[in-house]
Order: sequence, then structure tokens, then C-alpha cells
Amino acid sequence: MDLRAALAAHRLVAIVRGGDPEAALRTVLAMADEGVELIEVSLSGKDALSVIERAREALGPDRPLGAGTVLTADDARAAQRAGANFAVTPALGEGIGAAHALGLPVLAGVMTPTEILAARTSGAAALKIFPAAQAGGPAYLKALRGPFPHELFVPVGGVDEAATRAYLAAGATAVGVGSPLVGDAADGGSVTALRDRARAFLTVTQKGKP
Repeated sequence: MDLRAALAAHRLVAIVRGGDPEAALRTVLAMADEGVELIEVSLSGKDALSVIERAREALGPDRPLGAGTVLTADDARAAQRAGANFAVTPALGEGIGAAHALGLPVLAGVMTPTEILAARTSGAAALKIFPAAQAGGPAYLKALRGPFPHELFVPVGGVDEAATRAYLAAGATAVGVGSPLVGDAADGGSVTALRDRARAFLTVTQKGKP
């Protein structure tokens, strides 16, 4: 898949990390049904590879579906086997190069300018500023865009609806959102409330889109 184009088009990556595999699967499918196009299932969740595999079967072969918390080459290979077609990392590591070699575009976790350069060298398609709130928020992102005007930045960590607006205004290509969007749905919480939150975030991320 063309991750760069997808991030620019959809501007939202939903992050699912759950302790209940059945609930996590329901969460993925409910958000997809609401129109969330980019969904990442973190490998740190319970039976995450099974969730990815079953979600892939339900969504079909072409829908974007990511594996998050890809730390190692083994993680990258397992994610691809399960059906992920993009990978997300929290930091620099061997998972980036391994995923890239397997043909999986990578949203690579970075925080500093040095890490941005290293991620680019490793073949990352886009850059996840993580943890964004602790890194300095929208002001930090705006500062990074000075020396790196052509990079695709995706802030992740503490991104609620208000922060989403601020990051997009500061030049983020997209945002990655976990608990402010998913809530407790991936642990068995309300899917109805999840759907409401998904519609709210879609409204924010699609408003004013170029």
C-alpha cells in the first residue's frame, strides 16, 4: 500500500491495544465500518496477531491494516504473515529495516532531529512523533517542520480532539489516536460509544482537508 498517500488522504490512524481479543476485533471492525481507513493493532495487545489475522479476513485483502509496536525483525515477519500491510514502531530499531525489506511501509517512531535522519535512512515512509505531548506538542512539531519541510509527521500520544485540531493546524500529515478514540472498547467496553467517538474524530480530521 501507499502509506504516504493514505496518511495524507485520511489524516487519522486509530490505535487498538486491547486485553480482550474478541473485543479488540469488534473494535477494529466497528471503526472500519464507520469509515476509519487506517487502523493499527498493537502487538502488545493480547493475541494481537490473531486479531490482525481475523480482521484481515473480515476486511478483505486490500483494506489498510497495520501492526503496531513492531520492535524486531521477528515482529515484522509475524505481522506480515498475519496480514498487516503496514507497520508502526514506537522507536528506531531493527523492525523498521525488516518491515521495509518485506515490503511493508513503516510509520517509524522518532522524537529528535537525529532520529528523524536515522529513520529516513532506514527506509521509513513516515514519522511518528512519540510521545508527542511530552515532546512539546504542536509547537515542537511546527519547529521540526522548519528543517524537515517534506517529511510526513504523525503525532501520537495524548492526542484528543482538541490536540488533533492543533497538530493538523501545525502541519501534521495525520494523527495517531489510541485511548481518546478507542476508550475501553478493546477491553469489552461500549461499541456504541466507540462509534460515536469515531464519527467525532472523522469530522475533525476531514474538516478543512486540502
